[in-house]
Amino acid sequence: MDKNKRFSGVQHREAGLEYEGCRMIDENERIIELSFSSETPVKRWGAYEVLSHKKNAVLLERINKTGCLLYNHDRDKVIGKIIKAKIENKRGIATVQFDDDNESTLYFNKVKNRTLRNTSVGYIVHNQTRTESGKGEGRQITYTATLWEPIEISIVSVPADISVGVGRSAEMTQGGVMKNYVDYQLKYNQNLLNLRRKING
Repeated sequence: MDKNKRFSGVQHREAGLEYEGCRMIDENERIIELSFSSETPVKRWGAYEVLSHKKNAVLLERINKTGCLLYNHDRDKVIGKIIKAKIENKRGIATVQFDDDNESTLYFNKVKNRTLRNTSVGYIVHNQTRTESGKGEGRQITYTATLWEPIEISIVSVPADISVGVGRSAEMTQGGVMKNYVDYQLKYNQNLLNLRRKING
């Protein structure tokens, strides 16, 4: 695979609410604080990807202005809003508020009761570096995203299998602007549907 396209388009990675941390801020207002990213390496397409959390490595303006809380990365299931996203101790931390409609309240209760335990961030990689270590079977390639941008945070049920290409059909124009986003979303939703069918037998 072309190394310049390896991590192009919208990417997703998961984080466990219990492991990464989830803190109730205001139960009556349905506000919680959660971790949505870290520098933990994730294996993709035979290489490892690391999201740098150094100063100026994460672009937060978009998610702080227009970011939504979704369910399973489904743009038709907006269940809340991002109040504030920040980088702290090499982690992405967000304060989010669930909406007060029936469906959003249902998901809030599932998070509160620890039925739903995973978060996932949708993001775009703008710049990255490549490093290589070891030889032969021990050879390891790591791509570090030195400039990346979270665009949404999701509460997810079953973490998607990244090997099937979920989140990789959106192409990029020069400067990191998404194109063919509709095609990307259609493919992503179809992969989710196939996953649900597989789980339900």
